[in-house]
Amino acid sequence: MTQISADRLAAILARRDELQAQLASGDLPPDRFVALSKEYAEVEPVAEAADALQSLRAEYRDLQAMLEDPEMRDMAEEELASVKARLPEAEHDMAVRLLPKDAADERSAMLEVRAGTGGDEAALFAGDLFRMYQRYAETQGWKVELISASDSEVGGYKEVVASITGAGVFAKLKYESGVHRVQRVPVTESGGRIHTSAATVAVLPEAEEVDVQIEDKDLKVDIYRSSGAGGQHVNTTDSAIRITHIPTGIVVIQQDQRSQHKNRAKAMQVLRTRLYEREREILHAERSGARKSMVGSGDRSERIRTYNFPQGRVTDHRINLTLHRLPEILMGQMDELISALITADQAERLAGLDDAA
Repeated sequence: MTQISADRLAAILARRDELQAQLASGDLPPDRFVALSKEYAEVEPVAEAADALQSLRAEYRDLQAMLEDPEMRDMAEEELASVKARLPEAEHDMAVRLLPKDAADERSAMLEVRAGTGGDEAALFAGDLFRMYQRYAETQGWKVELISASDSEVGGYKEVVASITGAGVFAKLKYESGVHRVQRVPVTESGGRIHTSAATVAVLPEAEEVDVQIEDKDLKVDIYRSSGAGGQHVNTTDSAIRITHIPTGIVVIQQDQRSQHKNRAKAMQVLRTRLYEREREILHAERSGARKSMVGSGDRSERIRTYNFPQGRVTDHRINLTLHRLPEILMGQMDELISALITADQAERLAGLDDAA
């Protein structure tokens, strides 16, 4: 790993001290105070790591100097071994904190789960995945709002889209995009044979209105009567919305709300998010060329994980991780899995920086 220079550590600590002084001055305009507070919140954890590394390096130099004193040599050698063992971890922690951040990491996200190959069983699996993410969101204190859902006749979903709001949603869920495969004996299978089905997951950072400029002239809006199973909830008015973004050909259909106004608002929310993700993908392709991150590509055609019910295991194929905790993971206990993916992504990006150095 490339060692972080002393000058860079000093610059980080100097910026932290400068921000502290400015915030303590008490004579800042409100918008300036908010901007500096946000920067300070980002700089402070990096400065803490820089402080710890700088102190360890200073201690290492002092102990090396003490080796020249015969009376202090034994004690210095013992402490030097301890400091030497802690230095690589401190260097690594500092390097991770200096990795370029994805600007979308702190955003809320749009979650889309769709049944793939496997018919009814795939729809049931899509429902299992969606409930897994709902439960995980609860453990994180996030809010899940259903945007649209196409129910399967046997349960589960043909397709379900939801908005997940909270701090750092995209940072933790962005690794979930891709093909998820399930191996299990369907409830409807009398012969007890194991079937393989699949569902696709897409996690997109939610866009604000300021991120994507959408002009009315670029939209084709169709209004029609919602289709449904009937009964008391069937719409009897033309409230369903289909919005086509003419320049890109992206089509969004929203019919879950009884109000045309609400359907339009949710359709525009989905459209903004998909356009924002499209811009991010183009920018990422320009910056990275053909190189794809091991776990962060977000390729929805890539098989990323298998859920094997007979063996009670979940395997993430990108990082060759197998956990024999399938029931717990489906109940939303995903921390170990997500932490491993984040760590692997950091290792990949650190290796890329070393290669470029």
